[in-house]
Amino acid sequence: MFKILFIVMTLVTAGMAGDEVEILPPIGTETMPVAKTVFKQIKDESEKIVDLTGKNFIVVSVRERGSDGRFYAVDRDGTVWWSGPVTSGAPEFRSPSGIFTIFQKKRYHMSKDFPDESGVNNMDYMMKFTKRGHALHKGSVDWLSHGCIHIDPKDVPVIYHWSNYQTKVVITRHTYMPFAKEDLSKIYGKR
Repeated sequence: MFKILFIVMTLVTAGMAGDEVEILPPIGTETMPVAKTVFKQIKDESEKIVDLTGKNFIVVSVRERGSDGRFYAVDRDGTVWWSGPVTSGAPEFRSPSGIFTIFQKKRYHMSKDFPDESGVNNMDYMMKFTKRGHALHKGSVDWLSHGCIHIDPKDVPVIYHWSNYQTKVVITRHTYMPFAKEDLSKIYGKR
C-alpha cells in the first residue's frame, strides 16, 4: 500500500511542478525515518521498526524526489554532529535502500568493476556496506555514481576516521532533515 501511495504522491507532485520526472519505484526494502534514531523498513508488505538508539550511524538521504541529497553522522548519544552533500547512483545504478553495516574500510581503493583508466584510485576513503560493492567514498557531489554514495572530499576524511566496523549506514529516499535540523542549527548557526 505504501509503495503505491509513494508513487502516486510523487506523480502528483511532479505533475504540479510541471517537471518531467521519471518515477522509479522502490527496489527491495523501503527505509524511512520516523524519529531521529528510529526507522521503518517495508518489504513485501511487511513492516519492521529498527531502533538505532545508542549506536553510531550514518543516514544517507539520496538525491531522489522528496529527499535532500545529504549524509548525517549521528553519534551514539543521538546527536547529529556532521552533515554534508552526497550523490548516489544514477537511475540505471540505483543505490539500495536499507540499513547496512560497514564491513570493509580502505583508505586507498580502486574500483574493480569501474576502474579509472588513469590508474588513480577512484574510491578513496572507501567504507563498503554491501557485498555487491556499494560503499561510501570520496567523490564528486556534482555527478551521479554507479551505485555508491559519493561524499564531498572535505567531509569524507572525518566520516572515515569516525566510523568503524559496527557503524550502521541507513540509506533512505526520504528526507531526514526534520530530525537533524535542531542539532545542525546549533553547530552551523541559524542561516
